[in-house]
Amino acid sequence: VVRGLRDGGATEILILDGHGSQTVIPHLIEPGARHITGKGKPRSGGVLWGLDKSYAGLVQIAAHAMRGTSDGVLNHTQSVVNRYWYNGVESGELAQSAAIAGFFGVPPIFVSGDEATCREARNFFGENCVTVAVKRGIAREAAVLYPFEETRQALYEGAKRAMEVIKLCKPYTLETPIKAKKQYLSSGPTIMEYLEKES
Repeated sequence: VVRGLRDGGATEILILDGHGSQTVIPHLIEPGARHITGKGKPRSGGVLWGLDKSYAGLVQIAAHAMRGTSDGVLNHTQSVVNRYWYNGVESGELAQSAAIAGFFGVPPIFVSGDEATCREARNFFGENCVTVAVKRGIAREAAVLYPFEETRQALYEGAKRAMEVIKLCKPYTLETPIKAKKQYLSSGPTIMEYLEKES
């Protein structure tokens, strides 16, 4: 993806590892990109730390479909036991991150993940956002993987193409004031219910 972005004309690439376990291995990163890793400040509460209006596009790789997507591998939204709605539209992490970027006028230009993730990206961001599926989910914890060399080439070509369509991609924005709803999918009491009971 880094090679594709650079060959497509990107002059500065900032990688932020959004996985809790920090899955990006720094010394294996393609040259030509900077990398943010670790936990705590300034990462706390900053899913897209460092993002501002100077960026041309948002790229989301190794992404997952929102909680409850039947063919989404490891589908989740933040926690595996929560679901979220903004202005009445159920939204996963793709839309959440894109909405933050949209605040700065930065459009989502490229998404990769399983087929369900790519479908979700097209539904939220339109057909101009380039998507590359690297597997097909058949259950939450099962997938049909595509050949490694083919997916590497598809990721490169998709990232390069994403640079060509930036001007066609629109920032994803939410109408304000935002009406937010969160559903806890837990059989036990929520923390709020627990606190109300204790008080």
